[in-house]
Amino acid sequence: MAPGWAGVGAAVRARLALALALASVLSGPPAVACPTKCTCSAASVDCHGLGLRAVPRGIPRNAERLDLDRNNITRITKMDFAGLKNLRVLHLEDNQVSVIERGAFQDLKQLERLRLNKNKLQVLPELLFQSTPKLTRLDLSENQIQGIPRKAFRGITDVKNLQLDNNHISCIEDGAFRALRDLEILTLNNNNISRILVTSFNHMPKIRTLRLHSNHLYCDCHLAWLSDWLRQRRTVGQFTLCMAPVHLRGFNVADVQKKEYVCPAPHSEPPSCNANSISCPSPCTCSNNIVDCRGKGLMEIPANLPEGIVEIRLEQNSIKAIPAGAFTQYKKLKRIDISKNQISDIAPDAFQGLKSLTSLVLYGNKITEIVKGLFDGLVSLQLLLLNANKINCLRVNTFQDLQNLNLLSLYDNKLQTISKGLFAPLQSIQTLHLAQNPFVCDCHLKWLADYLQDNPIETSGARCSSPRRLANKRISQIKSKKFRCSGSEDYRSRFSSECFMDLVCPEKCRCEGTIVDCSNQKLVRIPSHLPEYVTDLRLNDNEVSVLEATGIFKKLPNLRKINLSNNKIKEVREGAFDGAASVQELMLTGNQLETVHGRVFRGLSGLKTLMLRSNLIGCVSNDTFAGLSSVRLLSLYDNRITTITPGAFTTLVSLSTINLLSNPFNCNCHLAWLGKWLRKRRIVSGNPRCQKPFFLKEIPIQDVAIQDFTCDGNEESSCQLSPRCPEQCTCMETVVRCSNKGLRALPRGMPKDVTELYLEGNHLTAVPRELSALRHLTLIDLSNNSISMLTNYTFSNMSHLSTLILSYNRLRCIPVHAFNGLRSLRVLTLHGNDISSVPEGSFNDLTSLSHLALGTNPLHCDCSLRWLSEWVKAGYKEPGIARCSSPEPMADRLLLTTPTHRFQCKGPVDINIVAKCNACLSSPCKNNGTCTQDPVELYRCACPYSYKGKDCTVPINTCIQNPCQHGGTCHLSDSHKDGFSCSCPLGFEGQRCEINPDDCEDNDCENNATCVDGINNYVCICPPNYTGELCDEVIDHCVPELNLCQHEAKCIPLDKGFSCECVPGYSGKLCETDNDDCVAHKCRHGAQCVDTINGYTCTCPQGFSGPFCEHPPPMVLLQTSPCDQYECQNGAQCIVVQQEPTCRCPPGFAGPRCEKLITVNFVGKDSYVELASAKVRPQANISLQVATDKDNGILLYKGDNDPLALELYQGHVRLVYDSLSSPPTTVYSVETVNDGQFHSVELVTLNQTLNLVVDKGTPKSLGKLQKQPAVGINSPLYLGGIPTSTGLSALRQGTDRPLGGFHGCIHEVRINNELQDFKALPPQSLGVSPGCKSCTVCKHGLCRSVEKDSVVCECRPGWTGPLCDQEARDPCLGHRCHHGKCVATGTSYMCKCAEGYGGDLCDNKNDSANACSAFKCHHGQCHISDQGEPYCLCQPGFSGEHCQQENPCLGQVVREVIRRQKGYASCATASKVPIMECRGGCGPQCCQPTRSKRRKYVFQCTDGSSFVEEVERHLECGCLACS
Repeated sequence: MAPGWAGVGAAVRARLALALALASVLSGPPAVACPTKCTCSAASVDCHGLGLRAVPRGIPRNAERLDLDRNNITRITKMDFAGLKNLRVLHLEDNQVSVIERGAFQDLKQLERLRLNKNKLQVLPELLFQSTPKLTRLDLSENQIQGIPRKAFRGITDVKNLQLDNNHISCIEDGAFRALRDLEILTLNNNNISRILVTSFNHMPKIRTLRLHSNHLYCDCHLAWLSDWLRQRRTVGQFTLCMAPVHLRGFNVADVQKKEYVCPAPHSEPPSCNANSISCPSPCTCSNNIVDCRGKGLMEIPANLPEGIVEIRLEQNSIKAIPAGAFTQYKKLKRIDISKNQISDIAPDAFQGLKSLTSLVLYGNKITEIVKGLFDGLVSLQLLLLNANKINCLRVNTFQDLQNLNLLSLYDNKLQTISKGLFAPLQSIQTLHLAQNPFVCDCHLKWLADYLQDNPIETSGARCSSPRRLANKRISQIKSKKFRCSGSEDYRSRFSSECFMDLVCPEKCRCEGTIVDCSNQKLVRIPSHLPEYVTDLRLNDNEVSVLEATGIFKKLPNLRKINLSNNKIKEVREGAFDGAASVQELMLTGNQLETVHGRVFRGLSGLKTLMLRSNLIGCVSNDTFAGLSSVRLLSLYDNRITTITPGAFTTLVSLSTINLLSNPFNCNCHLAWLGKWLRKRRIVSGNPRCQKPFFLKEIPIQDVAIQDFTCDGNEESSCQLSPRCPEQCTCMETVVRCSNKGLRALPRGMPKDVTELYLEGNHLTAVPRELSALRHLTLIDLSNNSISMLTNYTFSNMSHLSTLILSYNRLRCIPVHAFNGLRSLRVLTLHGNDISSVPEGSFNDLTSLSHLALGTNPLHCDCSLRWLSEWVKAGYKEPGIARCSSPEPMADRLLLTTPTHRFQCKGPVDINIVAKCNACLSSPCKNNGTCTQDPVELYRCACPYSYKGKDCTVPINTCIQNPCQHGGTCHLSDSHKDGFSCSCPLGFEGQRCEINPDDCEDNDCENNATCVDGINNYVCICPPNYTGELCDEVIDHCVPELNLCQHEAKCIPLDKGFSCECVPGYSGKLCETDNDDCVAHKCRHGAQCVDTINGYTCTCPQGFSGPFCEHPPPMVLLQTSPCDQYECQNGAQCIVVQQEPTCRCPPGFAGPRCEKLITVNFVGKDSYVELASAKVRPQANISLQVATDKDNGILLYKGDNDPLALELYQGHVRLVYDSLSSPPTTVYSVETVNDGQFHSVELVTLNQTLNLVVDKGTPKSLGKLQKQPAVGINSPLYLGGIPTSTGLSALRQGTDRPLGGFHGCIHEVRINNELQDFKALPPQSLGVSPGCKSCTVCKHGLCRSVEKDSVVCECRPGWTGPLCDQEARDPCLGHRCHHGKCVATGTSYMCKCAEGYGGDLCDNKNDSANACSAFKCHHGQCHISDQGEPYCLCQPGFSGEHCQQENPCLGQVVREVIRRQKGYASCATASKVPIMECRGGCGPQCCQPTRSKRRKYVFQCTDGSSFVEEVERHLECGCLACS
């Protein structure tokens, strides 16, 4: 036990010992249930800090302790604690409780401790504690209590500690404390008490602590008794001061002489008070049971109202919320007016039980939603005004009990829809106001129109806001058939009757249907707000490391699938999947899980698929999958499982498929059961295989005989639990003692469920960071160590910690956030350190602290420590031991009792005190050293060159540290400020030889080569086609070793590269493509075309013959096909469909026989199509479809007396009409059409108007024209361009007129709905091809589409090549035949070799084979050199003239990138890594690595992530036995 612990007090130690004893011996049946969000353990229920607004339901009946502190509870009702007959401790502090109903504690017969401090109680009901006879401690401090009634504490005769400080108490009725005979502690300080009756403390014989200071005591004759009483009890009531009359103000009551307590009248009676007389709120007026609080600036509804009120007026205040049960206890209320406030939140039971209420006025607030059940039970209500709010939804049962309502106003809200049946319960309704709401008049509001037509009670004129066709029309006057819904609107408001608008997608996620996709967003936790409709939640490829038990899945009743693959999950907290009973598929593939147990899957009762592939799981034990009885598919592929304990899959009663592959199973005796189980169950398993022992490696487990599963006695199952106690420590259950072990760090193997940890008497210099992972800790003893500094948030994760002992260390400074998060801490010991100051706010989170030990610290008590003095005085948490050390006037004064006004700042503070929290302020670093703070060493100095030591005071030889870079030589020099100078090698300069000058500033690289700087030199990186040191040599790509032309093609050198001249039958840049001559084959009768070089053959069906299989057998003539007499045009194929011939048209053609060409591709430079003129009716139109990726071009042109042009301009469609009698008229489309996709364009003439419509959008009109435009009566129409002779002469020229033709496709041109046929193209329509296939414009030829996927250029005479860009010439010019004659073969040639030579180029002597036949290569292949001599090319590992010598075993270093696969991402090292490969012979042995080491490398992945992994590198090779 640390010495500082003694300062806490014997009572505290006794209570702690009792708590430990109770925790170890008490045991009982587990609670049958636990409230939602709360934590239940044994007989304790913890619901603190959950934001609860009311006491939760379902508290176990056997509960003995209930923590409800730090919530937002506003009301305690009779039913909240009903039935809790075993409850002993109840914490309700730090809430918003303003009302406690009488009888609220009537069942708490065993209650011993009750905390109600830090609430908003104003009235203390009489007989409230009558049913709690065992109550010993009652804390009502820090409320707003104004008076203590006579019967307030009736029934609690055993109470020992009663705290009433920090209230507004001004009246204590006579006899209020009369029954409290065992009272020992009573706090009444910090109230408004002016008088105390003489009988107040007469019945308290055991009183030892009484606090009366900081009141308004009036010291007249009626208070003289108190002076005598306090003098007799000097240890109680200290600092009790008179505040009046003026001449006694500030005097201690006990020090004032009795004769000075005088009254104006000699025999005046002591004034009495009535606690109930103050029940009318001070800002309000109360008369005739009417409370008038209008315009009083109230922020909340008063709680201390007369019980018999019938009307309350609260309008024109600043009230923001109506809390739970705000008016429930006032049963006679008939009228409530809370209009013109700021109300946005109303509790569901705010008006509960008000059966007499007839008028409720709530207009002019900020109400957005009427909570469910708000108006339930208001059966007498006649007037309800909800107008001028922000209500956006009303549930269908909102008004279900308002049968007597006459007037309902919903005017001026945000309602978009109203659920059918909302007004059905309103049997007496006479007036309804619905106007000024943005109603969406869709199918969901159809019923309202019918209702208002049948019941004309809506008098405000409600109108539609949308859709646009119904905007601003009265709902009651619209026919019901006009109320229609689109699909999206129907989904959006499907559950509007329940105010469920569940379409908000979480930030960074994508929502489609019921899928919420949050994948690949670098999330570190599951989003806290997810829509309830989600069925498929995708969280894969993020950075989640821990699955916390947040209860998120309790809010997702429709969830079916969770994907958490490829995260960094190492831990799944127990309860993480609570509420996920509807989930059927859980994917945890590609994480870092090492162990799993059944508790982590709690809640997944409906799970059918569980994917745990590619984790680090090493063992499957009996409880791993406990409770997963519905799982059908389980994947454990690619883990580290070596063994599985018997019965591990027993609970998986529905299992049908299990994947156990890619695991290093050790087939010893521990795994014998698995083979038998796999054979017996016949479950699909993928046939898992043994990896150990060696003689069973790769043998399927189910094929191993039972006698082969053996153990040698030394093997342990990997499922055996590792020791749960560190070696240096002793453990008992969850208590770990590591005291006086000389530890310098937290020992390894600390159990995660440890609750008490004793580390006192060691050599720790800082609080171990690993403690933050021990979340169950309730006590830590770190006393008698060498801890010198705390850091911010050191203990932030230890939410359960109640005792922290840091006494007798070397602490000098307390950071302001050091104790953040310790909301459960009750005992803090800092005794015996070196602390001089504590920053204000350091204890803000210590809301439960009851004992603080600060003794034996040199506290500097100036103004900066005044807050601490006030803090310890307010709660008496410091027992009066801590003393000031400085400044001089404060030396040796107690922190607890010294008046706060004495804490003053005068003059500068000693630097040694200030430096405790910032050691660098004392400038410890000498010789220009740089000081930085250090949590262990207090500070560190970064010394300049030539100095070293803790404070940079030790001079050193500056050259010892080799300051010169790149091999420079260091020389000591006193003339330089750093004490040295450097002699740099060639290629470097600078003070430390750190600069490599740029040698490329004056380089000789030619032909635009890139210069790369080196060390005292440079390298030229040559562009294509150049080589040489200075890139001054042209590369000849046609030399044999560089020639890339294939299939005997001729290589032709060019200025920039080369070209290949292909032999017939081949094409491509390198002549690599064998042309498919079957593209335009003539095989008939279903014959198969077989491509050959420069031709094809037809493989005939049985019985057919002829070059093209055109001759059928005689017997076939009788069995004619429907296609035999059915002729398809334009190369279409005839097929038989349901015994009828059908033509399969090639691209661009249509019609029953593919006789019409409806799609053309404009690929030529001046291409166009001319259509003959057509008769035009007064109403006429032209429609076509266009596909292009160009910005400009002519789509359609008509040039006569009324020239008209349809153009593509900057991606938009432009219509130009020039009547010549007036200026040209132009209109542009909003839509762009240059995205390569088909777009519809329509030109419509009607009633002297000309309209342009693109993609069925809004028409763009040229307006009213002087006459009806004609779309070509005698003039032709041009598509895609115009003849060069025509130009745009008919149209007046503009600066932006596009003269170029159209490049792209035009499809389905219709004039007056008649489909145009392009088949009979005029001869001049060059560059136009059928179909819609992009075609390269040929340089000296025409482009023609071939079938569906290719195009060819028809070259003009004298030109050749794929693009007709090469001049034709004799293929034998420049031939390469060495010993033979060139023979032309079309566009290529072949070599006819002379006698004695062979090869494609006649460059090989025929006796080469004979030379190699006599030259034997033992381990290689024979080749002929350029001189015609044979030589051997040896296999790896062999050498010698005939490859007869085996190389010795050597290591050969190669540099390669190491690759890893991580989930779906491919990862590789950032640079090439040297790898040694062992090669060579070893006779009967093998060449293998003999020495290796492991080195860490950084891997970068394609998904942007990176990680570090150790890789084994070989260092030496040698001959070893083959393994």
